[in-house]
Amino acid sequence: MGEIITRYEGKICIITINRESSMNALNHNVISELYQAIDEVEGKIHELHGLIITGSGSKSFVAGADISEFVGLSTKGGIALGRKGQMLFSEIEKLSIPVIAAVNGFALGGGCELAMACHIRVAGSNAKFGQPEVNLGLIPGYGGTQRLIHYIGKGKAIEMLMTGDLISAEEAHRLGLVNHVVEPGKEIEKSIEIINKIALKAPLAIQKIIKIVNSYFDYELPGYESELDSFGHLMITKDAAEGVDSFLNKRKPDFTGH
Repeated sequence: MGEIITRYEGKICIITINRESSMNALNHNVISELYQAIDEVEGKIHELHGLIITGSGSKSFVAGADISEFVGLSTKGGIALGRKGQMLFSEIEKLSIPVIAAVNGFALGGGCELAMACHIRVAGSNAKFGQPEVNLGLIPGYGGTQRLIHYIGKGKAIEMLMTGDLISAEEAHRLGLVNHVVEPGKEIEKSIEIINKIALKAPLAIQKIIKIVNSYFDYELPGYESELDSFGHLMITKDAAEGVDSFLNKRKPDFTGH
C-alpha cells in the first residue's frame, strides 16, 4: 500500500495521506504521490463533485514536513524543496471542484499549509493548527507565510509565525481559519455533506467562484518568491542546523543568531 490512498465515494474523491506511524509527515515520496493523485483527479475533474484530503488514523492530518530530510540541504536544495510544495499546493487550490481538508488531528507546518490550500476546512474538535517552523530556525516554505495572513489577518498571523504557538480547532474557527468544527471522526462525513450541497448548484458558477476568489489572492505575488528565497537561505544557517538537530534528538535548541 502506498503513502497516498485514493478512493471514491460516488462522485467524491477522498485522498488519504497514509503515514500514520510518522504522523502523516510530508516526505519526498508523499509529495510525489500526492502530485500523481492530484493529476488523476484533474483527469477526471468533469466526473467529480469534489475532493476531500485527510490523514490516516485519529491523531494527525499532517504533522508537518519530514524534518530528517532537511539535514544537509543547501540553499538551492531548500528553495527547490519549497518550490515543489508551493506548486503542488497551488495546483490543489486551483482545482475547479470544491476541495475540503478533513482535518483529523494535528495540522502543523506543511500540514497547516496543505489545509490552507484547500478551499474549505472541516476540523475535528481535537485538531491543532500551527506553523512552528521558527522552532527549527526556519520559516514556512509551502506558502504558509502568505495564506495564513489571508485567513486570520496580519496581527494574529505574525504572532503565530514568530511564536510557533499552536491553536485549537475552536480558536481556528473563531479566527476564520476553519469553516466547521465537528466531533472527532465526523470530519469526512461533514465534508461529504458540504460537497453534496455544493453539487446541487450550477457547476459552471462554482468553477467561476473558485477562479475569481483565487484571483484576489494571486499565487504569483512576490511574497511567495520571497518566502522561497528566505526559506532556502535560512536552511544553511547554524541556527537551522541546531534547530533540526535538536528536533530530531528531542532536546531544546540553543539558537545563537548565526
